[in-house]
Amino acid sequence: METGPLSDTSNVSVRPIAPGHIDSFHRALDSVARERKYLTMLEATPLPETRDFVMGMIEKGNPQFVAMVGEEVVGWCDIRRHFFPSHAHRGSLGMGIIPTYRGRGLGRRLIEAALTAARESDIVRVELDVYEDNTRAIALYENVGFMREGIVRRAACIDGRFIDAISMALLFDESGRVLTAQ
Repeated sequence: METGPLSDTSNVSVRPIAPGHIDSFHRALDSVARERKYLTMLEATPLPETRDFVMGMIEKGNPQFVAMVGEEVVGWCDIRRHFFPSHAHRGSLGMGIIPTYRGRGLGRRLIEAALTAARESDIVRVELDVYEDNTRAIALYENVGFMREGIVRRAACIDGRFIDAISMALLFDESGRVLTAQ
C-alpha cells in the first residue's frame, strides 16, 4: 500500500471505534500480533471473540479509538477499565499501529484521544506493561506522562526468548491534570 511521505497523516482520521470497524480492526490487530514482538498475543483472537471484546468496550463506555485510512484501521488505542469495584478507577492501555504507519505521530494522536476519554470517564490511573526493547513505545509513553513503576522479569517468552517488561502508569489529579514525579 502506498502511503505517501512519511510525515503525511492528513488522510488519517482518529475516531472512536464503531461496530463497522471490527473486521478491519481484527486485521490490523492480527498484523501487529504476528510480528511477534509488541503484543502479548501472537495472533488475533478469532473474529467472534474480537467482536465480543469491541462490543463490550463500547457497551461499557471504555475508551477505544482507531486510526482510519478510508475504511481501513491502521492503528488503535484502548483503555479497559478494571472489573472489580475497588479497582474501577484504573484502566489498562493497549495499542498498536501497523508497520507502514509507524513513526508518523499516530501513536500520540491515538493515546491522547484515549487519555482524554479516560479522564472524562473518571479513570484516574492508566497502566500498561511494555517490552523493554520497545524503545519507541517507551519514549511515547514517557512523553505523554507515564512513569516507570517497575520491571516484570521474564514477562513474556516468544520463540524461546524471555523478554522483560516495564510497568508504567499515568495518574490524573482531581482536576484532570497528569501527576508528575515528586
